[in-house]
Amino acid sequence: MQALTPELKVLLTQLSQHLQDGEPDNSLFSLSLGELWEKYTIHKAEHLAVTTIKKDFAVVASRIGKTCGDLNQPQKIRTQLLEVTTSRSAKKTLMQINACCAWAFDYGLIEYNPFEKLKIKARKPTANIQPFTEKERERIVKVFRETESFYAPLIEFLFLTGCRPSEAVALRWRHIDVALTRITFCEARVYGITKGTKTGKSRIFPINPKLRSLLNAIKPRVTRGDDLVFPSKNGLGIDEHNLVRRQWNCTLETLGITRRPLYNCRHTFISNCLGKGIQVQQVAVWVGNSSKTIWEHYAGITTHQEVPEI
Repeated sequence: MQALTPELKVLLTQLSQHLQDGEPDNSLFSLSLGELWEKYTIHKAEHLAVTTIKKDFAVVASRIGKTCGDLNQPQKIRTQLLEVTTSRSAKKTLMQINACCAWAFDYGLIEYNPFEKLKIKARKPTANIQPFTEKERERIVKVFRETESFYAPLIEFLFLTGCRPSEAVALRWRHIDVALTRITFCEARVYGITKGTKTGKSRIFPINPKLRSLLNAIKPRVTRGDDLVFPSKNGLGIDEHNLVRRQWNCTLETLGITRRPLYNCRHTFISNCLGKGIQVQQVAVWVGNSSKTIWEHYAGITTHQEVPEI
């Protein structure tokens, strides 16, 4: 294990303070959830940016501290999470706790993962489709190239593939064939945790000439399979939330474009494909949605054509 920096040591001490909430009943587990999360944080701190540990992991630590922390009572913890935050935030926290316990099981710290089958059904937010126009897309990419050149390839990649931002920041060179003809989207990075795609399925995306040119331009002369295609400036994984707050929102504001989520690059790709007459089934395969979802959310926002005279 690499030595922790002084900053991380201070941070981990602060995190542990969130987790002091009484002694759990250790009838089956010798560790509390808080203690387990602290060990998991130390492990992840070797590979993640300090900002990610400080922001995302501290939030989870705070929420765990508001529960009983008893691994013998996962259902109770689930209920308490729903009492202290929204269903969507509770769902994300439970996913992170599940990842922590899966790691702990792999390392022999616990005999089984008590959260493996626990889920929270969160209310879906109202869809904010609102794709960018082709002119807006071109202006956004142009400004990023001029003012935020480091992140410009990522933004252009999102517009060219329609992949989810979480899939782009998790993409590694081993996911792209050597000839640059196809991309395999099989992982996503959410709150600093790498997992499967949103649907749990991998998909193949064909690389067209424009996308190939982009990848050729950013591909290092020597790459290892595990190297990230879009690393952060410090060589770690990009923090999507920081990117949105510091670069994306500022760029839209500078251009006078109505603020929309980074996810809307995906909406733009899908809408453009449908507008150009590409079959819904094909678009669904490329972006990892069902045809039904494409019909329900995008059919009404593509360019309308005049009814032909019959």
